[in-house]
Amino acid sequence: MKNPVFVLIGAQVVLYLLYIVGSGVYRTLTVVGALRRYPDGAFAKDEVIAIPDSIHCEDLHYHPQSGTIFTACEDNNETRFKWFPPLANLDHPELAARSQGSLHVVDPKTMLSQRLEFENFQGPFITHGIDVIPDSELPDGEAVYIFAVNHVPNTKLSDGKGPRARSQLEVFHHIIGSSSAKHLRSIWHPLIRTPNDIFAASATSVYITNDHYYSEHGPMRAIEDFYGGAKWTDVVHIQLDSLAAAEPTAGLTATVALDKTHNNNGLGHGRSEREILISDCSGGVLRIGQLPAGSGSGNITLVDSVKVDSIVDNPSYFADPYASNPADDRSGFVVAGLSRAIDFSKTMRNATAKDPVMVTYIKPSLGSDNWETRVLFEDDGTKLRTASAAVLVPLDPAADSADGAAGTRKAWLFVTGFMSTSIVAVKVDL
Repeated sequence: MKNPVFVLIGAQVVLYLLYIVGSGVYRTLTVVGALRRYPDGAFAKDEVIAIPDSIHCEDLHYHPQSGTIFTACEDNNETRFKWFPPLANLDHPELAARSQGSLHVVDPKTMLSQRLEFENFQGPFITHGIDVIPDSELPDGEAVYIFAVNHVPNTKLSDGKGPRARSQLEVFHHIIGSSSAKHLRSIWHPLIRTPNDIFAASATSVYITNDHYYSEHGPMRAIEDFYGGAKWTDVVHIQLDSLAAAEPTAGLTATVALDKTHNNNGLGHGRSEREILISDCSGGVLRIGQLPAGSGSGNITLVDSVKVDSIVDNPSYFADPYASNPADDRSGFVVAGLSRAIDFSKTMRNATAKDPVMVTYIKPSLGSDNWETRVLFEDDGTKLRTASAAVLVPLDPAADSADGAAGTRKAWLFVTGFMSTSIVAVKVDL
């Protein structure tokens, strides 16, 4: 006869395992959107403004000193569907070799985009993540450095073997208010394998994510995306000796600053100079890390994380300039992503498909260590296809008081996607 105590313990173990497995499955189904439906007409109800000349702009960075937004765009509807290594789309390297995207500055007041002319830059520019930081040697707000990922094709394959993309970073300098961006140098190192986004701690200290270990389609890459235990990606630190090197490999050292993490993707600046935001894209997790003290290289220390109900791409931090006290502070993180990622393998090469999107606002819960999350924007793909970055531009409560009840706080939310026909802007409550 079986011991009833052992039977009870065994049943409890089985129930616990079912709970753990079931919770993990439910979480995955939620993040990839398998449980989310978008019937006809399920698009954003508020007025959505489309920014002209902003095709396939993957990343956004708000520059408070100038009140403008920086982005990098593909500029045409063809290239992204035929060559985009981050999606393992490597079909047409010859098209990529003759394609050149551009850098843009968006004015939130006029809702217009200005392309920046390139100085000292030729060749392909297949755009992806960027970062924008002030030029510390000039008065604050006068000039910026722009770091950009460039997914150039590999023209030096040996007998057709090796990675088909030789992605690198580009460094530009831009005088605020001017119409151009001067190219300073390119950056390449063997540790830069599948770069996605950039975090510039300074003009010579740069972090980049490798978003996948496997660069081409196959079962192992699928495992990377959907199994949280596939902790095969990393963050690489690049230390530059010079911004004037003639060769991409010259004057730099590279080290791994964070490894054995799942699907590292977008990077963002946080609440302090040392706080770095790192997204686990397909896991739907925003990680919060600390950079090493000082200007040298060192490991990133993860200190917190927040789960979101969709995949998450490039994160941003909104610092509320109108907060009068802690209870009135609307500062928080903003993350954008696909809300039906489960469909994306079927739609990613279809230029006319829809990909629903979701933007989530994350802020500390007052008086506790918890986080509050709220969906700021959701669309079935009609007004915005794919969402990979979002930033908030605050509205002065005094100037905007006529647009709502007393005490209402609003901002312009700018959202873009790597397959969007334009950046969009919508006014939201904070």
